Amino acid sequence: MGEPTPNPHATQTKTKSKRKIIFFAAGTGLVLLAGVLFFQTFNAKTGSAGEDKSAGKVRLSGNQPAVRSQPVAKVGSVVITEDELARECIALYGPEVLENVINRAVIEQACQKAGVTVEQAEVHAEVEKIAKRFNLDTKTWYDMLQAERKMNPNQYRRNVIWPMLALRKLAGQQTHLTQAEVQKAFVRDYGPRVKARMIMMDNLHRAQKVWDDVKRNPADFERKARDFSIEPNSRALGGAIQPIPQYSDNESLWKAAFKLKEGEISGIIQIGPSRYAILMCEGHTDPVVTNIEEVKSQLIEQLTEEQTQEAVARVFAKLKEETRVDNYITNTVTGGVSQTSGTNFGQSPVQQAIPSPTQGLNRPTR
Repeated sequence: MGEPTPNPHATQTKTKSKRKIIFFAAGTGLVLLAGVLFFQTFNAKTGSAGEDKSAGKVRLSGNQPAVRSQPVAKVGSVVITEDELARECIALYGPEVLENVINRAVIEQACQKAGVTVEQAEVHAEVEKIAKRFNLDTKTWYDMLQAERKMNPNQYRRNVIWPMLALRKLAGQQTHLTQAEVQKAFVRDYGPRVKARMIMMDNLHRAQKVWDDVKRNPADFERKARDFSIEPNSRALGGAIQPIPQYSDNESLWKAAFKLKEGEISGIIQIGPSRYAILMCEGHTDPVVTNIEEVKSQLIEQLTEEQTQEAVARVFAKLKEETRVDNYITNTVTGGVSQTSGTNFGQSPVQQAIPSPTQGLNRPTR
């Protein structure tokens, strides 16, 4: 049996999460981070990363190499030096941290080549804008970052906000919204949804057998979901899933769902490679908003941000393709003219490299 996959039709939660990541500023939807280690050891060039000049920092490059022979601890008569600590850190976290530092260097080199700069004032203004969207002041926002992501203000500005703003400038204005796109987003986010239960299978033959059983006895759907579904979250709830919106990410699923009447069971829906779903409709929800004019400005802002982040993802992927990187820790070479493999823009490597400024945080109460 294949590995369980995230619930592809829990679209209400997914849509809210996606909107949160994309709408509040960067690298999304598109754009997933290795916690506090992200670019943690990279010191930005003066004026490029929104650092406070009064903040103390150790330079690990340039003309002032850090001294690593100083003791950091003493155990009995044994002294543990910075050099020993550094070796342990590299052994534990080196590949992960180095990849993030490499990503930062790729962006900085592209900015230098294109004549792009991001001033500290721009970085601070972006942080203020994000905090205001959560109805918070910047101090409270920074406190929450420290508490939930163990990231101090300088790290956040330097390692998250600066790369996002730099890539936005490198991407330029690449948004082209149409009225049809705005209308679809309105239906997706505010329109009626299908309430349903689902059984997900990873084998067509087994899915056919389960489908035969539930077609003969629809009242047995919940038990069959608990016994056979491979999706762990809905399985534990007898196949119960979040209501499915129209124009959500999985087109096959929502199209099949909206054809069903209450009590009807769908056919077998292929929703991905070796992923087959069976739905039982339990009714429809009412629209949240009926007049698009009430939310049109929000939708336009949201969709513009989504398109911007897609452009950012494409630019970053292209930079990674074009820049040769010799990684001596992992003994790998990537990018440059010898790189021939295609890049799937917007996939998880880009998301990991360029995190959302709000990723991993609990949304504050408005």
